[in-house]
Amino acid sequence: MLAAERYDRIVEMVNVKGSMRVSELSERCRVTEETIRRDLDRLEQAGRLRRSHGGAVSVKEDQPEIPYRIRETTHAEEKKRIAQAALAMINPGDRILLDASTTAGYMAANMPDFPLTVLTNSIQIATELSNRDKVEVISTGGQLASRSLSFVGPLAERSLETYHVDKMFMSCKGVHLEGGGISESNELQARLKQKMVGISDQVILLADASKFGVRAFARVSGLNAVHMIVTDQPLEAEQTDRLSGYDIGIITV
Repeated sequence: MLAAERYDRIVEMVNVKGSMRVSELSERCRVTEETIRRDLDRLEQAGRLRRSHGGAVSVKEDQPEIPYRIRETTHAEEKKRIAQAALAMINPGDRILLDASTTAGYMAANMPDFPLTVLTNSIQIATELSNRDKVEVISTGGQLASRSLSFVGPLAERSLETYHVDKMFMSCKGVHLEGGGISESNELQARLKQKMVGISDQVILLADASKFGVRAFARVSGLNAVHMIVTDQPLEAEQTDRLSGYDIGIITV
């Protein structure tokens, strides 16, 4: 494969998935990771994609929300490890909020059956937890976002005003440390997560390495709203330095 053809293929794959890691691109293109890193540098200089910690993200302005079934298989092993670590933070009797992320979905799939109240806007999570006798599940209702199998919109936002939770577990599209913010792919998801943050005593961000360095379309909140980050790779020194200005615990799995 010629270099120009490889560049086009890399951009195409990143645009389809939204983000990809160097290791994935290396395997798909059958070249070394060092070659992929050089390719990504050139493509970023050309404005065709943006580098992130360990990979690259799409710069398509009109990029739609990635369907749940595709997100479910993207970085799946990393998300499962993050979900397992997050489950260890839940105690019997807790009132928790799970967003409609695939990482939260992995949490639900392995949720123990003990007394627990789970508030969620995810159809997938509500269905998964329906067979837990001791887990009380509350759905927000609202406008169905078919790609993410979640409820969003004014009705979902208003329903959150009725509740208060001990812990919120959420993922996001991007964690941009330079700007100190968490962002989402569209305004409806961002607005709902803003409400979720507002009713939660503790906000736990579940973010694999591909999310860091990414600034998505709609801002959710500043990092000052986050109490804990669970991720799958050690952060770079510069990222750790930027986070040191916030009172955030970091768990790497």
